[in-house]
Amino acid sequence: MIKVFVQNESPYDLPSYATSASAGVDLRAVLEAPLELHPLERKIIGTGLKIALPEGFEAQVRPRSGLAAKHGISVLNAPGTIDADYRGEVGVILVNLSNEAFTIHPGERIAQLVVAKYEQIHWKVTEELSSTERGSGGFGSTGKK
Repeated sequence: MIKVFVQNESPYDLPSYATSASAGVDLRAVLEAPLELHPLERKIIGTGLKIALPEGFEAQVRPRSGLAAKHGISVLNAPGTIDADYRGEVGVILVNLSNEAFTIHPGERIAQLVVAKYEQIHWKVTEELSSTERGSGGFGSTGKK
């Protein structure tokens, strides 16, 4: 478990894990009034949270499966990445992929936040890559099982 410093400028409690095995916490919409999201419309919704992650970690903003399955609401750049050196408010770019308008209410759970460890890369230019069974087979090349 890592410590993440947080400023909570929302009227809601800090996000928490629903179960002991949950990977993410739910982010809530900080709105003054309900907001209608029309078909194919996108908006950045504030959460009132500012975080300071340790270096080597990122926070990923992901869609909530219930909103996606039932209403076609998703996070447009899923997963959105919050870098360790970002100190602004965590925002969620929501998009309505359905054919019907959807109303987002103040305090509604709109996305998940997952903190993940990462490593930066150092490029090593080469003339040849090691061979594998798959080789250069791309999209759909492994077939259906």
